[in-house]
Amino acid sequence: MTKMKERKTDHIEICLNKRISPDYCYWDDIKLVHEALPEVDLDEIDMSARVLGKKLDFPFIVTAITGGFPGAKKINSNLAEACAELGIGMGVGSQRAALENVDKESYAVVKDYDVPLVIGNLGAPQFVKQKGKNVYDGRSVETAKELIDADVIAIHLNFLQEIVQPEGDTKAKGCYDAIKDVAKKYPIIVKETGAGISKRTIDRLKGIGIKGIDIAGMGGTSFSAVELYRAENANDETRAAIGKTFFDWGIPSPVSLMNADDAGIPIIASGGIRSGLHVANSIALGACCGGAANLLLKEASESADSVKRKLTIIKEELKAAMFLTGSSNISELRNAEYIITGKTKEWMG
Repeated sequence: MTKMKERKTDHIEICLNKRISPDYCYWDDIKLVHEALPEVDLDEIDMSARVLGKKLDFPFIVTAITGGFPGAKKINSNLAEACAELGIGMGVGSQRAALENVDKESYAVVKDYDVPLVIGNLGAPQFVKQKGKNVYDGRSVETAKELIDADVIAIHLNFLQEIVQPEGDTKAKGCYDAIKDVAKKYPIIVKETGAGISKRTIDRLKGIGIKGIDIAGMGGTSFSAVELYRAENANDETRAAIGKTFFDWGIPSPVSLMNADDAGIPIIASGGIRSGLHVANSIALGACCGGAANLLLKEASESADSVKRKLTIIKEELKAAMFLTGSSNISELRNAEYIITGKTKEWMG
């Protein structure tokens, strides 16, 4: 097994079996205000939404999970089948492996299903020169896009992971200009990977031609935690210590979402989403949709039916939140009243 396959396999095993998220759930700090007289019929609620130019049956994306090792084909197939049937979006894991001709089929399997919104995935660090590695450019984006018939490509910002990862790519100078360059020619969104995005960074990104931002804030999977376990297994004392220190580093997802309130482009809310109520909270805060990955990993490792059952629960919870706020459609949910409590309120000052 190649080092890349080993790393991909490690990530899945760790996410399935280890504690990789902070104990505190910031989405629970958002409290939607109950409407005792909703004047809405439950079975007439319209949950459909347009996200990145595509119509989804409800505003949710299974965000990037995996690809690039033999077991990933089953996971992505199960996810794609479920997303196609429920009419929602799906992203694949980093396509770096595919660009290096490693298990391309684990990504390409997504094309076998009619998923309404497909999001490819490349890492920002790979768009600048790293020691002994090729630099991505527009041709890399084109290859990644064609492999899965992607509607957009997410360029992910994973520098927290890279600084803990023993083999991490830690040169960041030039990434902004590289993103700006490829966004002129291809449909690009920018995605964090669990540490959130500050208002300053959102302000830098919003005017360069990208189609949206996935804030992927702190509160869900911590890739500092994931790499901590890998470093421990490799007896890398320094990286393990860094991983432990920065386990819950980042900007909480609701805070990051509120940082983007004037971005003027679609914002995907991921990072710690655990229920349909959390999706509703995110939409009330201004997101175009919610998203989650590790929430569905166990089910995706089992079967498409398991994924469908989990997604159906999320959908029905979202519908219940819409009913109980008197929201007959997603536009009305965006205007639902809410209050902010707990640690999220402290973060907002």
